[in-house]
Amino acid sequence: MDDSSALARLDRRVADCRACPRLVDWREEVARTKRAAFADWTYWGRPVPGFGPADARLVIIGLAPAAHGGNRTGRMFTGDRSGDVLYQALYDVGLASQPTSVSADDGLELHGVRVTAPVHCAPPANKPTPGERDTCRPWLVQELTLLRPTLKAAVVLGAFGWQAALPAFADAGWTVPRPRPAFAHGTRVALDGLDLFGCFHVSQRNTFTGRLTAEMLREVLRGAAEAAGLP
Repeated sequence: MDDSSALARLDRRVADCRACPRLVDWREEVARTKRAAFADWTYWGRPVPGFGPADARLVIIGLAPAAHGGNRTGRMFTGDRSGDVLYQALYDVGLASQPTSVSADDGLELHGVRVTAPVHCAPPANKPTPGERDTCRPWLVQELTLLRPTLKAAVVLGAFGWQAALPAFADAGWTVPRPRPAFAHGTRVALDGLDLFGCFHVSQRNTFTGRLTAEMLREVLRGAAEAAGLP
């Protein structure tokens, strides 16, 4: 089995996961009740797998799907304001085929990039528990393991993602420094053949207040793309 089919099989297994009762209850309740603006949508209401090619040279790791974003559309960072910011920036630096991501069938393609998260279900108040993060970690470890032959760089969005990603990289075979490096926007850590970048999360709180600007995000993405050898 080649890497693309192995990753597709992993994505299907992720989408069937029911390991965390609180998250299962929440994502399915949101899918039933919906938001008024999306009353005509059939919500995905399941764990959201990663998105992007199996031979990606760059991975972007977020936090978890949004209740009315990824949990509605079935694709990471799709259909919410955080995704609007992320995919616009990816398009601006030449890593996405279009600047918007509104649905899973909108034709968007990523160029050498895969987008994923340490928690695959939408959590209440956008806050997974440490236990839910740890329960979900094996999925990220398996995904990173499958990506490892081509992966050269990673951008981790936010401190929660950073804390979840470092042990996942270690479990997938990379040597993570001890003590583990602290999260900071713009930080860059060299692992074995992989450069790890920290970036503030593309949350509305960060982008609306100017803590993370579009240019700050593009700067991190450009650095990561260069490290990954992407055009």
